[in-house]
Amino acid sequence: MSLIQITRKLCSDVERLRFGPPVTHVYNPLVYARAAHEQYLERYGSGKGRVVLLGMNPGPFGMAQTGVPFGEVTLVRDWLGIEARIGKPEREHPKRPIVGFDCKRSEVSGARLWGFARDRFKTPARFFDRFFIVNYCPLVFMEETGKNRTPDALPERERTPLLEACDRALIALVDELEPELVVGVGGFAEKRAKTALDSGSMKIGCILHPSPANPEANRAWAETVTRQLGELGVRVPDGTKD
Repeated sequence: MSLIQITRKLCSDVERLRFGPPVTHVYNPLVYARAAHEQYLERYGSGKGRVVLLGMNPGPFGMAQTGVPFGEVTLVRDWLGIEARIGKPEREHPKRPIVGFDCKRSEVSGARLWGFARDRFKTPARFFDRFFIVNYCPLVFMEETGKNRTPDALPERERTPLLEACDRALIALVDELEPELVVGVGGFAEKRAKTALDSGSMKIGCILHPSPANPEANRAWAETVTRQLGELGVRVPDGTKD
């Protein structure tokens, strides 16, 4: 099954789910940003034996706007070379409008992660020869105030079917990509990888999440992640050579 088939199946599965208060709005960029997301998969998704970096779910100024995991607008457009028309979610939160590649807000987590890729590997080809980035859950959950609610904070009756759908997609993705290693970007993603995958045959690790809400990430995040990847056996160039 191709990555596009896997994500379309995941999209269909999560579209059937319903979520209640305190969640008031749910965005699915696999629907309204499908063109950009599938550009990403087609351009960078091929290749086996790489390291899969697994995020949690989209941020409001990253994948929610661009359809690309951790997809801070300027890096997606100017470094990855991806740009497409982005539609609108069925119900749009007035405090979190989707404006696609016209978004002026920077997604700090995405700026850090993709900035790290650019600064250390210089070209997308070099980075994707070694890595691939994907989110575990494709949905954005927002409360009435516009505050994000992460998947792990959903009530069990809503969380369980969501995690089941995302686990199936992760298993299919790993079967397709046959990665050397799956690395959770943060503890939640690591835990889901260990739950969904056979950790006896699949090496699974974790790196520090780049969110500014994490105090540790605000202190030399790139250097910390370089060290953590090295401890997992993954060498990262220092970025000083072309």
